[in-house]
Amino acid sequence: MQSTVAVITMVRDDAFFLKKWVEYYGGMFGRENCYVVNHGRGAEVARIADGCNIIGIPGEAHKNFDMKRWRLLNNLVHGLRSYYKHVIVGDVDELVVLDPIANKSLLRFLEQTPKNRVLTPLGLEVVHRIDVEGDDITGPILGPRRFVRLAPHYSKPGVVSEGVKIARGGHFTQASDLYTPENLYLFHLKFCDFGNYVGVMDRRNEVTAATGVGAKEASIGRHWFAEARGEDRAVFDAFADMTQVEGFDMAPYRKAMHDTWEPRGDTGFWQFDRPDIDALYELPERFFGAF
Repeated sequence: MQSTVAVITMVRDDAFFLKKWVEYYGGMFGRENCYVVNHGRGAEVARIADGCNIIGIPGEAHKNFDMKRWRLLNNLVHGLRSYYKHVIVGDVDELVVLDPIANKSLLRFLEQTPKNRVLTPLGLEVVHRIDVEGDDITGPILGPRRFVRLAPHYSKPGVVSEGVKIARGGHFTQASDLYTPENLYLFHLKFCDFGNYVGVMDRRNEVTAATGVGAKEASIGRHWFAEARGEDRAVFDAFADMTQVEGFDMAPYRKAMHDTWEPRGDTGFWQFDRPDIDALYELPERFFGAF
């Protein structure tokens, strides 16, 4: 039984992503080392996360949802660090993955990684090319979905073994040293399946509508609001128009993170530039079936 890595997330209703999260992390680290904050104490969340450590909290809509969420997650991460070498924290539609080319498991990699640092995996967003990928996802995501776009916004400092505060949204920490291991990625799954995306956005729009305020008055990601949603099919059609890059060389993007590393004003947090990058990659087959 390992005590190197704990993983924590907070979830409400997202059964599709929670199943993948539990299968992936539970299979790798053991469900007993997975912590699921069940926002609203949903029965389906409890069922899917059976065997994990489930923390039920009230689910009333609140305009400062994101602020409250990250206050809770920060404190849980700090507590778990007393018992584990590393704590992985993030949204339920995010998975930290070690490139199979490294020839070791993520657990083995983290066992060999020193403490007192924050690791920032390179962010890749799995997208559903509805023009060429017609299969439904009935098992692993990677394989049926093989395209990713560069997503600096999701290069999150989400593997923590240092006593630092994480900013709301998980995009920044107070760690002044930047660690970007060569083969470490964060896969963001929001756009991995068109049908699931529509259902998730419908539920998120309901949550934000229940707060009674608009995006400008709330501490909730603007993308949760109906006013910022746009037309769903157009969002996915646009993936076909992105510039597809040959190969899978991510070194220039990690270098750019280091080249632009600086304090985030006087907030105490640190950041790198997060430009929008028109770059779509086809994943090497070695990733297929990873989750």
